[in-house]
Amino acid sequence: MNLPTLYTERLIIRPLAVSDAEDMFEYAKTNLVGPKAGWAPHININETYTILRNMVLFKPQYELGNWAIVDRTNNKMIGTIELYNYIPGFKAELGYALNPLYWGKGIVFEAGLKVFEFGFNSLELKRIEAGTFLDNYQSQRVCEKLGMLKEGVQRNGYIRYDGVIFDKVMYGITVEEYREFIKKH
Repeated sequence: MNLPTLYTERLIIRPLAVSDAEDMFEYAKTNLVGPKAGWAPHININETYTILRNMVLFKPQYELGNWAIVDRTNNKMIGTIELYNYIPGFKAELGYALNPLYWGKGIVFEAGLKVFEFGFNSLELKRIEAGTFLDNYQSQRVCEKLGMLKEGVQRNGYIRYDGVIFDKVMYGITVEEYREFIKKH
């Protein structure tokens, strides 16, 4: 399946491309992003190119692919968002990463709502879930703002790139909860 390009007031949410490497490296090289999402900071631009190439060209069977989050004012790629662990007609998991220069501006919330709309209306999902580390309060807040409910903690639920094991907080939203959330907002 080819991902569609989605639009919001401030964002273009388009399929990720290898040409996004420079913008991605800008935030992927910092310790602020990757370790909170479970991946190592990128060492150099060539590593980012290789990772992007693999993300774009070699989608695993149950992955829809990644979108680039693009700022409409300057056409800069500022993050990624995805639905993965996809089971057609049933569920998917939301993942995202954002350049720290854009934190605290509601960007992931805005992109997340648009991806939820696509997931529930176009893919006819029954549920979207998200997991975040217990100490990643920013990501937990995004999930809550998106109307997702905290469903519990998976103790020792994630092993990071460096072998450190973390507890993982799980959030979820059903199609019915999503429709009620949209009516209220």
